[in-house]
Amino acid sequence: MPSLDPLALDPNADVLVSPGYLAGPGDSRSIFNTLDLAPGWTKAIAFGTDTYYTSPCQRVRVANAVESFYGGWTISYAEDPLGVPDWITTFDRNTPHEIVVAFTETVVDGLHNNFADYLSGGRHYTGTSPASLTARHGWEPVHGSRPFRTVSPDGHAAYQMGVGWLHEYDELLTPEKSTWRMSAGADPVYAPSWQAFFSRYTPQHLITASTAVFTDPTPVPRALDQIPDRHRALVSVSRADTARPDPRAAAALARSTRAQATHVPPPPAAPTALATHAGSQRQR
Repeated sequence: MPSLDPLALDPNADVLVSPGYLAGPGDSRSIFNTLDLAPGWTKAIAFGTDTYYTSPCQRVRVANAVESFYGGWTISYAEDPLGVPDWITTFDRNTPHEIVVAFTETVVDGLHNNFADYLSGGRHYTGTSPASLTARHGWEPVHGSRPFRTVSPDGHAAYQMGVGWLHEYDELLTPEKSTWRMSAGADPVYAPSWQAFFSRYTPQHLITASTAVFTDPTPVPRALDQIPDRHRALVSVSRADTARPDPRAAAALARSTRAQATHVPPPPAAPTALATHAGSQRQR
């Protein structure tokens, strides 16, 4: 994709940015739209800035606590609505919104039948895993690393898996201890620009939905001034009005002004062994 000189463009110009994981968080309205339009979900505003959503079954809670340590979005699931969560996922405030939308859309779409449509035999089941997606896009494993990680071809994004024993409640309380992590930035491992954390029992299909966007090289739409300054030298930029229309870019632009979009899962690929998630094994 041709890259333009950002200094030659209007700061408000609409552009397409690649890779998406360095494009900045962008417009979060598409995340709010997904949850605002979800049938039966309730919404509450606290402290004038924080937004909380609850699913009709009371099992899923979504928080956008702006002034919290991570900001961004936290999603939790509890089989017993009044019990300890079975899993928690946290996207910090700088996570590109497309990655969060992929996760929340899949939660909203599948929760009504406990995600049966996304499990083996279901109509949305693809057999795709996070590991197969990173392999498909040429990410390389870092041999001997602990935790184990794969890194994008440009070296600016990482997907990692914790190794060794960890009490499940530790990762529920401390996102940095989560089994799975996505991150990106000039140094995605030790000084990431953003991070997303997934505790051990987060369903694989939900992580896969976010990983599909995370690893996709397709440019994403942004206003030029939404690209973080520290990423300007690391991304390719093209004019949105002259670039060839792309289905994912068009959908991301449309989500901010239309009703909830339908997330299309990536094409099937043979799963590999990096990521295998099971349902919660907690005894109640």
